[in-house]
Amino acid sequence: MKLGFACKYFNTEAKQPFPLRATTRTRFLSLDKAARLALISDISQHNLSNLYLTLEALAKEPEALRMMRLGSDLLPLFTVPEANELYQDYLPELYSALAKCGDFARAHHIRLSFHPGQYSVLASDNPLVVERAIEDVEYHTLCAKLMGYGKTFQDFKINIHMNGKGGFEGFKTAFNRLSPEAKNMLTVENDEISCSLDDVLQAQELCPIVLDIHHHWVKENEFIRPDDPRIPQIKASWRGVRPVLHYSISQEGIIPPHGWPNQEELGVARTKLRAHSDYYFNDTLNDWALSFKDFDIMCEVKMKNLARDRLFNYAGQGKQQD
Repeated sequence: MKLGFACKYFNTEAKQPFPLRATTRTRFLSLDKAARLALISDISQHNLSNLYLTLEALAKEPEALRMMRLGSDLLPLFTVPEANELYQDYLPELYSALAKCGDFARAHHIRLSFHPGQYSVLASDNPLVVERAIEDVEYHTLCAKLMGYGKTFQDFKINIHMNGKGGFEGFKTAFNRLSPEAKNMLTVENDEISCSLDDVLQAQELCPIVLDIHHHWVKENEFIRPDDPRIPQIKASWRGVRPVLHYSISQEGIIPPHGWPNQEELGVARTKLRAHSDYYFNDTLNDWALSFKDFDIMCEVKMKNLARDRLFNYAGQGKQQD
């Protein structure tokens, strides 16, 4: 089992030694063409350099901890038309840095992924939103391709939600417009508001299903278990690749530090249950997550790799359920 973290890597002082940088569309558009190119060049080179340093740090950790979600701002503003025009000529200058990151990750068995933002909705009933979502998925696909991925099914994971008024049929129509590489990488997860696990399981023939156990609890008030009859369907959707689940818990002070939280007893609005905690402070829930032994776990928690490390150490103490 691998345990991953999302986007930000913290040192022992809870500071980011290798942060990514970003910029705003407003700032970018306020500049002349030369300054725009200088800005995206500076940030993208900085980001790829720091990504490599992060991968080097991960390579020094146990193999079970070599799993990371990359930040979407790797190439800043790539889908903004005025920036994309500049990237058409500039992008080849980044090829070697991108390839270097991918080669290093594969050599050290680091599992990588992306998670496009909540506004990338392939299942929208608005054609313009779907167009933007496809552009965004293909941008993430391009980054992964330039790192050497997309050659085999799920050699890289690009995860999105299905939520959108177009439902599964809308998602299916948009999915079929994606490039072959994007189809190889795309996964879809259940969410806590609109798309239940049963909803997203409709896509199991198209792409792998990512089980988010916290989303499922918030939406259904159910702690799904490894022996649930839907789990074999989820695993089958990965076609032999080790599946991934997402694990988060509600914020400190919202749920108790021990035992199974009961939504009816908590008396808290569902919107407050959605927010993620800093650390995994409830060992009952930790045992639950770690009982999914056939899955790698993406730790969606505010303290990122530091919280993941605590979960890893807890698992190593042999406290998880058999």
